[in-house]
Amino acid sequence: MDSDVRTGSDRRPRREPLIAPSLASGDLARLADEARIVTGGSDRGADWLHVDVMDGHFVPNITFGLPVVRSLARHTSLPLDCHLMIEDPDRWAVDYAEAGAYNVSVHVEATGDPIALAGRLRAAGARAGLAFAPHIPLEPHLGTLAHFDTLLVMSVPPGFNGQRFIPEMLHKVRVARRLVDAGELDVLIEVDGGVNLGTIGAAAAAGADCFVAGTAVYGTNDPARAVRLLRAKARAAYEGG
Repeated sequence: MDSDVRTGSDRRPRREPLIAPSLASGDLARLADEARIVTGGSDRGADWLHVDVMDGHFVPNITFGLPVVRSLARHTSLPLDCHLMIEDPDRWAVDYAEAGAYNVSVHVEATGDPIALAGRLRAAGARAGLAFAPHIPLEPHLGTLAHFDTLLVMSVPPGFNGQRFIPEMLHKVRVARRLVDAGELDVLIEVDGGVNLGTIGAAAAAGADCFVAGTAVYGTNDPARAVRLLRAKARAAYEGG
């Protein structure tokens, strides 16, 4: 299978990190422009575009919803990585897949039937992701995770941008990495929360594949350069540097 990460291929060399800028940290009045800034031209840009969907119930904040995802899908070539921090994802998640999302992640404690939902997301054309907030342990849900394509490890509590990275959450990354490397689990490991130039190396060394970065990208004067610097840091960590 093609290993080109820019097309959203499921298979790619582990030693090539994926960078997923979080639009919630961008200029919310210029989302299409913010997506374009990190897409890249002659240089490689972002690999995914992370879209935080918050409903004001599952988490106290409110951000994007389905109409925004539908519009973004028409205005960017980047795979949309939708992180649903919402109540009742069993009802709403498939709509995001049908709207054009490439990866749709739901929180394990929010869905009543995660395995069935994973199947429905795949049938709708998206990858299925399972997200773990800091207070949710990974080990009791490994059997469920085996039915998903992406593991989203939150390294901050869900709901707000700009929080401090919690290094203890890398335990979940290490556990998942060992299982993936042993062939016992087949997921892409994504880390979300507080990822910046000072923390991405530790996340990469722990075994993460994909890195969601908000302020570390959109809080800089040159978001495209920030993406390149983050990728270089993760790549160096993969190589033991």
